[in-house]
Amino acid sequence: MLEPRSGHSATLLPDGKVLIAGGMRRNQDFYRSAELYDPATGKFQAAGEMSVARVGHIAVLLRSGKVLIAGGWVGQGGTDSAELYDPGARKFTVISRMTAPRGRPSATLLADGDVLIAGGEERNNESLASAEIFHVKTLSFQTIGSMHHARISHTATLLNDGRVLIVGGYADSVTASAELYDPKRGTFSETGDLSSARCKHTAGLLPDGRVLIAGGSNSRGWDKNLNTAEIYDPRVGKFADAGHMNDSRFKLPDEAVQVASGKLLIAGGDKDVEIFDPASASFQLVSGQLDDKWHYMSETKLNDGRVLLAGGYANNDQATSHTWIYGP
Repeated sequence: MLEPRSGHSATLLPDGKVLIAGGMRRNQDFYRSAELYDPATGKFQAAGEMSVARVGHIAVLLRSGKVLIAGGWVGQGGTDSAELYDPGARKFTVISRMTAPRGRPSATLLADGDVLIAGGEERNNESLASAEIFHVKTLSFQTIGSMHHARISHTATLLNDGRVLIVGGYADSVTASAELYDPKRGTFSETGDLSSARCKHTAGLLPDGRVLIAGGSNSRGWDKNLNTAEIYDPRVGKFADAGHMNDSRFKLPDEAVQVASGKLLIAGGDKDVEIFDPASASFQLVSGQLDDKWHYMSETKLNDGRVLLAGGYANNDQATSHTWIYGP
């Protein structure tokens, strides 16, 4: 990349390029800048600047082809600022603010094209239970009912029936709780608990509609990283054991990419990269390794089925500009 980045966002655009935005070089050294990766050339180029330097923000491709960028940390606390990136003009435009400052919330594109934004951390380092909807027609944010638990560093996965599964994270402590958002009712309801409390994990939708939850940590610090995995079955509302990864890892991309075979790619937090095979319910190492244990790297599936892995930081706070391509 043009800059070393971790905690950035990576969004596949309609033309097949990838928008890389924000992130940090090191602690308290955040970026306003953005860049575009072109799979045809394998190169990055500048793509304008956001209104603020931010890390741990959300980035969601809207049906219009524009990208919603919102929240994140802008210093010592979260921000409520939001903007839209227009790929045609290569320009960011400020829009109305969110209803609350949120560092590292979750964001989910709903079936109707609106966006659910949930949780995160406010300016006073307090985890939030509140949630809001971004309405694409009015470019405005609306507060909705709160989750049952405050959480940050959780995952949110859109299910095949249109509901959203929200899993884990932490407030005062790491939680094993999970809940479902029903967009038809606009409400959250609790569902089965994880067998292990975890935050900073990854989640991925499987071809049969179940959801894999893997890795993370049951501590807010650097210890107690997990190699365990669980699968949530929406039909019964419960989690079941899904075996063990080959490596313990945390600070993973929020979404584990589903490759063409239906397997899930899990990268970050370790030099090894793994594939979860739902047919055998097992994890397999892929050939090749990263050059370090890159935390908060990004993982983006390209239109040709390959996956772009980018950035992250190792066991210090210095980010890398390195990128990798996984070929299924």
